[in-house]
Amino acid sequence: MNILPFIDIIEDLNRELTPTQRYQRLVEAIQRAIPCDVIALLKLDGEYLHPVAVLGLKHQALARRFKLSQHPRLESIMQSQQLVRFDANSPLPDPYDGLVDDDSDQLHVHDCMGCSIVIDNKPWGILTLDAMTAGSFDTLNPTETRAYIAAVAAAIKTSQHINALEARVEHSQQITQRLMENNSSQIIGSSPAIQALHTEINTVAPTDLSVLITGETGVGKELVAKSIHQKSKRRSRPLVQINCAALPENIVESELFGHLRGAFSGAISDRSGRFELADGGSLFLDEVGELPLPAQAKLLRALQSGEIQRVGSDHIISVDVRIIAATNRDLLQEVKEGRFRADLYHRLSVYPLPVPPLRERKRDSELLAGYFLEKNQHQLGVEKLRLTATATKQLSLYDWPGNVRELEHVLSRSALKAIREQGRHSSIISIDLNHLDLQIGDEGELNQPSSQTLPDINFVEAGFRESVDTFQRHLIEQQLE
Repeated sequence: MNILPFIDIIEDLNRELTPTQRYQRLVEAIQRAIPCDVIALLKLDGEYLHPVAVLGLKHQALARRFKLSQHPRLESIMQSQQLVRFDANSPLPDPYDGLVDDDSDQLHVHDCMGCSIVIDNKPWGILTLDAMTAGSFDTLNPTETRAYIAAVAAAIKTSQHINALEARVEHSQQITQRLMENNSSQIIGSSPAIQALHTEINTVAPTDLSVLITGETGVGKELVAKSIHQKSKRRSRPLVQINCAALPENIVESELFGHLRGAFSGAISDRSGRFELADGGSLFLDEVGELPLPAQAKLLRALQSGEIQRVGSDHIISVDVRIIAATNRDLLQEVKEGRFRADLYHRLSVYPLPVPPLRERKRDSELLAGYFLEKNQHQLGVEKLRLTATATKQLSLYDWPGNVRELEHVLSRSALKAIREQGRHSSIISIDLNHLDLQIGDEGELNQPSSQTLPDINFVEAGFRESVDTFQRHLIEQQLE
């Protein structure tokens, strides 16, 4: 038995590593002990397995979520306490079809095996190993292989204890549980910009400071607000959201503070406002820059005093609410131009938190694409949606002016087009360049919009008014094209 991988695993426990780094070094150690082409460590999250470290798979695999009931190989490994090996010609579909980091779109006959990882008598996840040459695992000693798996489980358990000592156990458990309950609030990305954002979130979340989240449309400000609440001491209480842009001015006060029956036409019963509903928790004011000035004054009074009154009532209600606001506007400029109150701006922006646009974290586009395609394939009822290698490259070349939301919509449209052309029953539906709403040049570069050519107008002959009309018509025609 090769003991060097065991030594590497033990020495890593004494190093200051993040969980991601620790998992990655674990799979690297196992690959040195058991030569293989593909290895993946997947953690169980409810009824899903998600990769936490991979070798030999495309980067987008890290954003995948494998539902056990939809992947019989993974389910078989998860349910067994022994090492599970599949015949080279096994008819069971392989979950990594189209994800192996090579030039092929589909896995051919190969060796595949895996083992469940159990910690404290509870299933933690699985480790899978694939060799592209059939028969590669024939000479393995099952006892030695199981010993390597046991070493992985022991290392994971020890690292969990280390992490628990670095933070309050109760805090960590509650955050993890909340993330398990709501996977949709995960902020996906590994770029430096996203890592910096996570650092900012972790800094401000445990406090009660008001946070002003800024950023362009579609960057994921709502996800950031959810993450702040989930990592706060108020996480056991509700996060109440209100879209300020969707509120007519005549009902803003009622929506925020509630009303009594008969307070105005249409008030047929008493109703609690968002402040009351969020008492003890957090109130997320989305698109706060859209609030009209009269409503801003009433909101400011509530924030200053911590007291509200329902419309039509003289009774004062004390509330304990943490404010998280978001806007795609430059509120400081809005203050200068008199469209937003300066005192309310300073009350909301105690901790400003800008969210980077997708063009500043282009490496994340592949991870996000993997997440959205996994989501789309279940919604659209197909087995597998995969990006071709060329299409993956183009994701990082486009500027994504609509940010993450544009990426999601482009992939959804592209998936529908691919299904239409390749058939819903294809085992792998490949999304190529012709399925993406991006303009691609002959050499794989994105075409930049050509500069507009203006008509050659003779102002003397045509006259000023006719020249202006011609100029406007030409610009409109260009935009329509």
